[in-house]
Amino acid sequence: MSISLQLQGILAELPHNVRLVAVSKFHPAEDILEAYDVGQRIFGESKVQELCAKYEVLPKDIAWHFIGHLQSNKVKYIVPFVSLIHGVDSLKLLLEIDRQAKKCDRKIAVLLQLHIAQEETKFGFSFGECLDLVASDEFLACRNIEICGLMGMASNTDDELLAIEEFKGLAAFFNDLQASHFSQQESFKELSIGMSEDYLLAIAQGSTMVRIGSKIFGQRN
Repeated sequence: MSISLQLQGILAELPHNVRLVAVSKFHPAEDILEAYDVGQRIFGESKVQELCAKYEVLPKDIAWHFIGHLQSNKVKYIVPFVSLIHGVDSLKLLLEIDRQAKKCDRKIAVLLQLHIAQEETKFGFSFGECLDLVASDEFLACRNIEICGLMGMASNTDDELLAIEEFKGLAAFFNDLQASHFSQQESFKELSIGMSEDYLLAIAQGSTMVRIGSKIFGQRN
């Protein structure tokens, strides 16, 4: 099935309040253009060099989301144009995004990444670390970032009940954080959970943004 047909099938499944990030990492620009031509505008990349190369050659109304593990020394390359950074997993990274965004006279939208999976290899804050972060003086002094919500990845498992519990726990934490720390900030509204294997489970638990790649573009090369 073509990329455009796969994409349209997924969009037909999504509730009106859930946005699709088409994960285009490792796929060529022509594949992205095929999705673009049927209306997709949000694309997710996980490698800075690849993202910058695609930004140069593809339409400028694309909203590029950085969804990978971002190293602080690479922030400066994407800050001039990135729309949303999903995986902010340390205070050091947050402060560097703020610093580089100030240089570009931009305010960068970011999501805080929470570690909800059983795998130790996944990145992210614990719930307690996240609470400490948003109460810290360093965070409160930032002027060029905007926390727009949370991101998380469930365990890589066939156990749907485990994934549901992980999503449910993050959604509850998101609601609590929204009420306690971001009640006056309308932009704190995104819960980025759910990928190709589990996005329907994530939507049922309150996801507002799903990151889907292989079900649109096929397996990466």
